[in-house]
Amino acid sequence: MKNTRYNEGLLNLNKIDGEAGERVLQSLKEVAPDVGKYIIEFAFGDIYSREQLTLREREIITITSLLTQGDTHNQLVVHINGSLNASLLTEEIIEVFIHCIPYVGFPKVLNAISIAKDVFESRK
Repeated sequence: MKNTRYNEGLLNLNKIDGEAGERVLQSLKEVAPDVGKYIIEFAFGDIYSREQLTLREREIITITSLLTQGDTHNQLVVHINGSLNASLLTEEIIEVFIHCIPYVGFPKVLNAISIAKDVFESRK
């Protein structure tokens, strides 16, 4: 039986990312299985399980952080989907990105909006 951190992390991953999260884990299985374990235990087990923020708030922070880093296309796809799964509306996701324009600039925001558009269309 897997440890509590792993089990809790897997529950959170499934709540937030569903199939997208599972695809990420599968893509790591052959080449870096420990990274998948770290994602589940640490990010989704330890961090996402904390009670001070809701999953919705955590996803807002996550998509904002990914946007500001740039070059995070695949992770933005996963977490924009996760944001929608955590009850954010498409309009709220776009507003989060618009709010970032003065801080990170148009290029990163435009890239994030383009990714969001693709995610929104794929979920219709």
